[in-house]
Amino acid sequence: MNPDLLNALAIFLLAILVGFEVISKVPATLHTPLMSGANSIHGIVMVGAMLIAAAADNPFSYVLAFIAMVFGAANVVGGYVVTDRMLQMFRRREPAKAAPAVEAASVPAGTPGTGTGAAGAAEGK
Repeated sequence: MNPDLLNALAIFLLAILVGFEVISKVPATLHTPLMSGANSIHGIVMVGAMLIAAAADNPFSYVLAFIAMVFGAANVVGGYVVTDRMLQMFRRREPAKAAPAVEAASVPAGTPGTGTGAAGAAEGK
């Protein structure tokens, strides 16, 4: 086995273990804000996919770059959607405005649907 590949695999496995240990210590109340911000870091994945696509010389590399770009873009957009939804929870809601009261004097007699006048009586109101 190639020593460079073995080193890369060892670093990858150590990164998985360290990442799992760090994430498992995060309280549930901080998980969503941290993950929504961390998902936007997947823009780096998109840059890497573009570099792979630029250096690609076979169809497998193109497919791999396309899949990486799709997943990276989905994660970036998802991170911003989650952040937006989270921030909406903290916005002040405007009090519901009461519907304007319709006064009897402002509605002309005989207006259909008001139940007044000859037209209202004809509708069976």
